Amino acid sequence: MNRRLRLVLAPLIVALTLVAFGYYISRHHDTVRMLGRVPLLTLVELVGLYIVFFLTMVLLTRVSLRVFHTRIAPQENMLLNAYSSLINFFGPGQSGPIFRGAYLKKRHNLPVKRYLFITLLSYAFYAMISALMMFGGTRPWWQTALLLVLVGGASIGVIIWYKQRSKIGPEISVHWPSMGWIAVATALQLGVQAIIYAVELHSLGAHASAGQVLAYTGVANFALFVALTPGAIGFRESFLLFSTRLHHIGSSTIVAANVLDRGAYLVLLALLAVAVVTLHAKRQLGVAQLENITNK
Repeated sequence: MNRRLRLVLAPLIVALTLVAFGYYISRHHDTVRMLGRVPLLTLVELVGLYIVFFLTMVLLTRVSLRVFHTRIAPQENMLLNAYSSLINFFGPGQSGPIFRGAYLKKRHNLPVKRYLFITLLSYAFYAMISALMMFGGTRPWWQTALLLVLVGGASIGVIIWYKQRSKIGPEISVHWPSMGWIAVATALQLGVQAIIYAVELHSLGAHASAGQVLAYTGVANFALFVALTPGAIGFRESFLLFSTRLHHIGSSTIVAANVLDRGAYLVLLALLAVAVVTLHAKRQLGVAQLENITNK
């Protein structure tokens, strides 16, 4: 999609989401009451879980880069993920991945086509595990298997197409065991995400089963593939509201849980911002030299 169109659509969608949320709250006071009953300790717990979620992102970056024998220091890895998470949420479009690609190209001489291959690979595992969660929790096994085959086939097709198009072939030495570790790290990341959603839903009195939480998590994850807004605002909520027959969680609970989730994630971003400033990430990562590339 054209960058200018994205810059117009993203704030428009966020604004419409806020208007819809305000209208919904004005007519559903039970949502406000649910949020009011959530103890402060739950928010602290959610922030702690989001810190663990961030560490899984760091782990995923580490094992992903090993596919093409690229290594970065642990502190550099954490700063890169912290800074890219911030600009991905507050910047235009998909600023985070663009920044990471530019950074790895400049600092570690990783060609952009290899970075995109790694990204597609991690997205493929993300999509397949999310599909398994989405149907595996509440649908018959044969429907889950069919969806997994469809999503897996589409993901593999895209990877093969890109591999041939970008001429990433056998002549390039690939660290195959790292591909398996990408699947493990992705599963760990999505597992932590499911725990976060479970805490949110149960703190609101939803009493959702493990299968419902998995279905809820899978649906929420797929919203990220079409997100034009920060944190998929508006998209994730819409996906969850239109799939209530899949996860069987009420609309009031969905709205309240997403407000709680956004709040916890914003606290995480605030902590990452403090770390970025304190550790002088912009200077260490050479952000000034990459801003022009990221903003193109």
